[in-house]
Amino acid sequence: MKFTARKLVLTAIMGTIAYLLMMFKFPLPFMPPFMDFDLAGVPEMIGTFLLGPISGLLIVLIKLLIKLTTVGTTSMFTGEIQNFLLSASFILPSWFFYQRSHKKQQAFMGMVVGTLSAIVVACVSNIYFIIPFYATLYGLSMEAVVAMTQAVNPFVDSVWKLVVIGIVPFNLIKFGVCSGIVYLSLDRLRSIFLRREFS
Repeated sequence: MKFTARKLVLTAIMGTIAYLLMMFKFPLPFMPPFMDFDLAGVPEMIGTFLLGPISGLLIVLIKLLIKLTTVGTTSMFTGEIQNFLLSASFILPSWFFYQRSHKKQQAFMGMVVGTLSAIVVACVSNIYFIIPFYATLYGLSMEAVVAMTQAVNPFVDSVWKLVVIGIVPFNLIKFGVCSGIVYLSLDRLRSIFLRREFS
């Protein structure tokens, strides 16, 4: 898609909205306490569908840059890198399917694939990078990290159970809810966008 000044403005607006939604975060019951639920994926996905994948990635980047300049980082940027990777793994596969026909069914299929992609990336990155880094940063063992999750979910007593009944369902809920909101609002938003685009 042609990257116009109007798309740049819309991208910046959606990036700001994504940041605001990211700030309204909260933990989910029985899920790892170091993971927070937010709806920033909604404007990221809408921006990707309506403006293209470059805008989608810029929305994610703008969201994180605003966060870094206003709040800073408590994870030596690893949390922000993780956030970017998960958002990208969610929106890019979704766009790949959607751009084939721009039909709502394709958007749905794309978001299913995007959700599964984000779950895989979340599991691999958390187990082999993020959680070990946090454990080292705060002087914790992997057993201590598992114990933190076990405090809210007694069934988590190992790293792999942390993945299976912690990381996987958390990201399934997070990206699934975002996908549902986008799916229900896509036709309306697309008609508004196209009407203004050509008016």
